[in-house]
Amino acid sequence: MELSELAWPAVAALPKTTPIIFPIAALEQHGKHMPVFTDSLLCGEVIRRVKLTPVGARCLFAPMQWLGNSHHHLDFPGTLSASARVYLDLIKDLAHCFVSHGFTRIVFVNGHGGNIVPSQQALFELKQEHRNRRDLLLLSLTYWDACGGPPTIPGLTQKSMGHACEWETSMVLRIAPQLVVGDHTKVPEVPHGKGLAPGYRAWVMPDRSEPGHIGNPAAATPEKGEALFEFFSAGVASYLERVIAWDGSWDC
Repeated sequence: MELSELAWPAVAALPKTTPIIFPIAALEQHGKHMPVFTDSLLCGEVIRRVKLTPVGARCLFAPMQWLGNSHHHLDFPGTLSASARVYLDLIKDLAHCFVSHGFTRIVFVNGHGGNIVPSQQALFELKQEHRNRRDLLLLSLTYWDACGGPPTIPGLTQKSMGHACEWETSMVLRIAPQLVVGDHTKVPEVPHGKGLAPGYRAWVMPDRSEPGHIGNPAAATPEKGEALFEFFSAGVASYLERVIAWDGSWDC
């Protein structure tokens, strides 16, 4: 169900356990060969496919929130970003609107790495404000994590998501190849690097990559893109089935 297509009485009539889905992504630089709208395009395609599955008819989907927390990309022109606190408050208010309308299951489906921490913090804070509500299920899921492990696709060279990488370039080649600039097979690999793992190192993109991408876009193909979309959309759909089946327990 599409929120943008309903009048308010139709929304009010929905069961209050209906999962409310907020797709969240970004508009930011994606290297020299990929469009700035990549994250929103890809998350939008994952959501489009999820809507075609049986679970899609049992959830209410809000429009894509394309503005993300992308300050770590601001060295590259074309990036639009909300600072962390502004972004956190924005998406927290989106969730709060539906909590105030009586709905009890809210899911952010995320398509941008920079949104992961703010979206989790937003829901963490909202839960503190409703700490006695045992019926309230507040969730954030990044679509490439939905299956709990990396995809097993023949020929795939990367084991994790990068940035304008083999995975993302493959998916854009699948749905909008005209937006890929030049010959992606000649784009040099930028390794993920160690980044002082297992600790967390704060970074901005020029710390890691001069051209703005991370990973191996030269290995991208539209066939890999289709397989990735199938894998990720199936993972998100399966997760939303779990949301619908939630029985109120922690171990679910």
